[in-house]
Amino acid sequence: MTFSKILAPALVAGFLSIGVSSAAFSAPLKCVVLVHGAFVDGSGWKPVYDILNKKGYNVSVVQQPLTSVADDVAATKRVLDLQQGPCILVAHSYGGAIITEAGNDPKVAGLVYVAAHALDQGETEVGNGKLFPPAYKSLVKTPDGFTYIDPDHFHADFAADLPAKQADFAAHSQMWTAAAVFSTPATDPAWKHKPSWYVVAKSDRIINPDLERMYAKRAGSHTIEIAGASHSVYETHPKEVAALIEQAAQQSVK
Repeated sequence: MTFSKILAPALVAGFLSIGVSSAAFSAPLKCVVLVHGAFVDGSGWKPVYDILNKKGYNVSVVQQPLTSVADDVAATKRVLDLQQGPCILVAHSYGGAIITEAGNDPKVAGLVYVAAHALDQGETEVGNGKLFPPAYKSLVKTPDGFTYIDPDHFHADFAADLPAKQADFAAHSQMWTAAAVFSTPATDPAWKHKPSWYVVAKSDRIINPDLERMYAKRAGSHTIEIAGASHSVYETHPKEVAALIEQAAQQSVK
């Protein structure tokens, strides 16, 4: 038997005796899954994707259909099923309702909410919006039960800190969202079982910043607040959002 084979167990035992657990030898998570919110698609995550990708993270973006909570959770789980190890699951806006359910997947090690709904069991986005009313009044409902933001008000309400041309494109390339998703009650919230992080957008007109603060405080989330940030905070402040996701990855070692 070589000296190294004799010494290795002794070193491990020594570390354990001084309180260093096996988790100390684990590498930080390198898997991140991003979930978009209502009215937009996953392309808005590109600035955050690029930052994390350059740092060596394996980043995937879910393109859920926005047709029902069940459909959107299923789409998220399909992407999680493709991952090779534990992941950080990140969501913007209505996407928070999706990861609150999909986050119970065993591959999810931590949750990051970016100006997103972190519902408790039985809660709905509509109900919480009545408790903490948002500033926007531009939601339009179609005869067949879908919703969108009036393009004439999209820039001011959804993305005030985006360049006008970029916001205009987003306004005219919206994914219409089933109205039913906003009144679907949450089931077992993953944030009760797993660590979470939260980005509060201080100038958000779509979700009241005080509602965002309530979600973060209730979940015990590690929280940052970004001054001047609109609901599109994930696009306009990608460095800060990516840094919080990276913090979650470093602190959620399994």
